[in-house]
Amino acid sequence: MKFGKGMKGAIAAVAFAVPMSFAVLATATPSAAAADNGVRTLTLPEAIEVGLQGNRDVAVAKEFRNSVTGRYVEERASGLPQVTFASGVQRSWDDAAHEATFAPAGSTVRFGKFDLSQPLYTWGLVESALRAAKVGFATADDRLNFARQAAERAVTASFYDVLLAKEFNAIAGRNLEQKGRHLEEAKKKQAAGVATDYDVLVAQVAADNARPDLIRTRNGVNAAREFLRFTLGIGNQPVDVSGMLDAPAGDPLPTFEEVMASAWKCRPELSDVHNRQKIANELVSIADAGDKPRLDFKASAGYQDLSIGGREGDGKTWSGGVYLSWPLFDGMRTRGKVAQAQSDARALKIEEARLIDAVSLQARNALDNAAEADAIVAALSGTAGQAERLLALAEKGYEFGVKTRLDVEDAELNLTGARGNLARARRDQLVSRTDLRHVMGLLGKTPASGTVPGIREEKQWTPAATNEGMAREVWEGMPGLAN
Repeated sequence: MKFGKGMKGAIAAVAFAVPMSFAVLATATPSAAAADNGVRTLTLPEAIEVGLQGNRDVAVAKEFRNSVTGRYVEERASGLPQVTFASGVQRSWDDAAHEATFAPAGSTVRFGKFDLSQPLYTWGLVESALRAAKVGFATADDRLNFARQAAERAVTASFYDVLLAKEFNAIAGRNLEQKGRHLEEAKKKQAAGVATDYDVLVAQVAADNARPDLIRTRNGVNAAREFLRFTLGIGNQPVDVSGMLDAPAGDPLPTFEEVMASAWKCRPELSDVHNRQKIANELVSIADAGDKPRLDFKASAGYQDLSIGGREGDGKTWSGGVYLSWPLFDGMRTRGKVAQAQSDARALKIEEARLIDAVSLQARNALDNAAEADAIVAALSGTAGQAERLLALAEKGYEFGVKTRLDVEDAELNLTGARGNLARARRDQLVSRTDLRHVMGLLGKTPASGTVPGIREEKQWTPAATNEGMAREVWEGMPGLAN
């Protein structure tokens, strides 16, 4: 019987020792794992800087500016001279003209010419189109700022999610180690004759039941890291984080009025809707010019070779003049376009009012969530330490026989819950402060520290404000368009 008990103890020890070795490996330091697997480990400022450059939504917003630049070049061309070259050969035959006038029936014309047209007056159509195109650059900047703010918020939340997953994994590892110590203590008591096989089996089952939590939390760490990599937009390179779930600076929360004042000044969504209203007003002017008179200068110069009835002649040709055109009746097409443009402008005013209400709601929710997170962290700050002391007392009491196994398990459960609740509360506190700054429009600024090599902020091109400046743009071939 003693030999059987010894074999049981050895098998149990081996069965526990092997998974414990994997638990130690799972809780190894990130730097060691990064060194072995080529993982890129980032601090929070580095992750934010990488996210502001690599996030896919930010890249789409940057590309939108290229589209706006192309639209500006298109609208600018409406006010510039248009020069075309045409060349051809024409053969015609007219028997009726020959019989009526005795002129030769056949003629051949060979020509080459340059045509020039320049709008002189368009009832504000060209000017309105240029102003709308220039405001488009402001909307492009607003979209970029919005994408950057959303990217920083997403990167920050993902970063803290990785830290929280690591903390849960560490808690599961410590819980498994605790169960292992209980198993060893039960074996020692069994060897001393003060515990039975039942006590050892209970401890073994408890240790086995703790391992699935370690496996789940380890997978949670991997999933959180993968989501962070996706948010950063850095391809297939593995990433890890370096940091702690420390409490934010103890600055008092701003008032609702302060949050709204900052949001009104810094939120790109509000700036975007204002700029789109300006564009909508210009589009009304553009539509209204559809049935108004316009004045254009047109000229043509070239060379022509004419052959009629066996007689030939050639020489220079030119013409030029100022032309007035006025669509007197267009079937009310212009009135329909004006009605559509005015409706779009009114819809933007309604959208602005709705956006203000939404920002107001976001501000109140962000303040409430931040205050709630602060209160929960304050309530749980001392709970983990008390739970650790309670577990130590329960283990000592169980060792001396004054506490039961149920007391120890209750203390272990309280400690695990306290550690997990405190970790989640700290994560929620950090994310709630980030959400509050996002509502205030204070995120998305490109860091100037240069902590990540190879990242440079591109200087944005802006259109000229005068006609002379636009002429200089055309002469210099600006802006350079991306192909």
